[in-house]
Amino acid sequence: MTEIEDSDPLNDPLGDPLAAALRPVRSGNTYEETVQRLLQLIHLGLVPAGERLPPERDLAERLQVSRMTLREALKVLQDTGMVEVRRGRYGGAFVRHAPEAGAANGSELRRRATLLGDRLEDTLLFREVLETGAAELCAARRPTGADAQRLRDCLAATRAAGVQDYRRQDTRLHLAVAELCGSPSVAAQYATVRATVNELLDCIPLLPPILVHSEQQHAQLVAAILGGESDLARTVVREHLAGTAALLRGFLTRPEPT
Repeated sequence: MTEIEDSDPLNDPLGDPLAAALRPVRSGNTYEETVQRLLQLIHLGLVPAGERLPPERDLAERLQVSRMTLREALKVLQDTGMVEVRRGRYGGAFVRHAPEAGAANGSELRRRATLLGDRLEDTLLFREVLETGAAELCAARRPTGADAQRLRDCLAATRAAGVQDYRRQDTRLHLAVAELCGSPSVAAQYATVRATVNELLDCIPLLPPILVHSEQQHAQLVAAILGGESDLARTVVREHLAGTAALLRGFLTRPEPT
């Protein structure tokens, strides 16, 4: 996405109307949280349909992210039809509408996103409890032999997967960690919650830039498990899940104005 600038950022005589949404990004999931912040800006109606987003320089400074990260995030909004990019002196990124569901399969996906979104937070919390615990236990067991090779094979499969097959291979890797943690009950519960997570993920776009970051975290996770580093495995999983949660909240929830 080429750089878009505008010399007149949004202003308000009563104060900064964008401050609540455009908080600095602090986590390691910079790209995901930048997308979430921009979606929140639109969901809250702080930049109404037909109005222009603040200029690129202003957004990057407010969010404290690189211009490259911001451009990639804006490109997502452009590709999903949430903003329209106009060129020229009076150009910029203009809000078209608030997203109803990221993936474009019409009313059925929007209906499903609404139903699933009602239990989004419970699902994300349950997933975090299960996956962080499973990763810690799996690392404590320090898989060897065929179990270790299974993790390496699953990691290689996610690396080689294209967009169409990525979610299936990603699921296999996460399930492998749960199944190798030593508790069949944890593995069974994770399979159930992962099915719901995949339904939620089907309602938002699969973003190629996310796959690169996701694979870096997958590699860190497998290395931590095979190295027997329980605390690190737990930390990596928590950060990995936080990135996915940020995208799901951004696309599927309507935040209350503050």
